[in-house]
Amino acid sequence: MRRFAQTHLLDDRAIGLEARAESDDHLSLKLWLRLLACSTQVETEVRQRLRERFGMSLARFDYLAQLHRHPEGLRMSTLSRYLMVTGGNVTALTDELEREGLVQRDSDPQDRRSWRLRMTAAGRKAFERIAREHEQWVIELFAGVDATHKQALYEGLGHLRVQMAASQERAA
Repeated sequence: MRRFAQTHLLDDRAIGLEARAESDDHLSLKLWLRLLACSTQVETEVRQRLRERFGMSLARFDYLAQLHRHPEGLRMSTLSRYLMVTGGNVTALTDELEREGLVQRDSDPQDRRSWRLRMTAAGRKAFERIAREHEQWVIELFAGVDATHKQALYEGLGHLRVQMAASQERAA
């Protein structure tokens, strides 16, 4: 069985974060560095394609993706938590996207001191077009991995997330 037939593609320049691992390091450390390296590679490629094709930042795409998942809208504080960024970052993006007619800011009926953000019809239409291409890019990037390996990775990472959540719960 031939394992990793194209490892020559990971030269010193391309290997990046994974180069930090030593052969005698614990497997968990090597796994974490490999996950980080893969995540960074995919993110870098998606970020570049979004910029070249749509003139859009990944932060803007992620912002719109969250609002798309919540058609009823989100409070700015909730959106900030989902995106794991500061409220100032959300405010700056909201100002830009509102000027472009892609989102709207309404008073929150439950708390008049808060804003609820929603996508406009134009924002939804624009985002859905971009999201279709985004999905195809991700499918393309993972195309060389067979379905069995993808499923195993998905399940394994799911177990890791649950284990980490349980560990954090015990520590709290």
